Amino acid sequence: MENALNSHETTRSTGPWEKRTGVFQTALTAVALVLLAGCTTTKPQVVSADPSILRVGITPNAPPLIFKQGEQVAGAEAELAQALGRELHRKVVFVERRWEDLIDALADDQVDIIMSSLTITPARRYRIAFTNPYLKVGQMALVRSEDKYLMGNLTVSAKRGVAVERGTTADQVMGMEFPRVKRKYYRSGEAAAEALADRDVDLFVSDSPLILYLAARHESQGLTVAPMVYTEEYLGWGVRRTDDQ
Repeated sequence: MENALNSHETTRSTGPWEKRTGVFQTALTAVALVLLAGCTTTKPQVVSADPSILRVGITPNAPPLIFKQGEQVAGAEAELAQALGRELHRKVVFVERRWEDLIDALADDQVDIIMSSLTITPARRYRIAFTNPYLKVGQMALVRSEDKYLMGNLTVSAKRGVAVERGTTADQVMGMEFPRVKRKYYRSGEAAAEALADRDVDLFVSDSPLILYLAARHESQGLTVAPMVYTEEYLGWGVRRTDDQ
């Protein structure tokens, strides 16, 4: 009888539970593979130093100064970069980095110059040098139309928080001038404008060219510019201190 039982257990068919378990395990394996694939990151673009090229560091998320149209880099900064390249007889190569990594990229000789709507600040002067300023700007706020005249006291009016891009002048200004107001970080002005339209935040603060551009672009969503300027600043191009030329 024992041999018969052992023989029966060895040859028995797979039941419904085992089949479901096998399918479940297969599904888990597939999900794990997808998650692992999603964890891989794209390596940053690396361009070796070459006297015949000009490596221009950018974060193309600040229209109308620097942004992308499809795969092409566009905007006033892009046109100025091409003009500089012609003047220097060097081919322009745009090297993209996250905004918070641009100055590190310049210091590490990954780019030759930063031309990306970069505000000249005392803190940044400790690490890099700047060309003469080329544009006067200020920090302004993008708001919903009904809140246009309610942003005088942000501590009271910005209950949902202020949208900023991490590491920008707006991030610093809001942190120093309105430390009690919650800051929410977004990777681009477009993302911040959508969050504002969806009432996830009460305003988006950034350089005036970007704010004016977004106000025109998102007018149909009820967004506009608040009638105030928080700061007075100048934009310049960032270079290494050793690059006198």
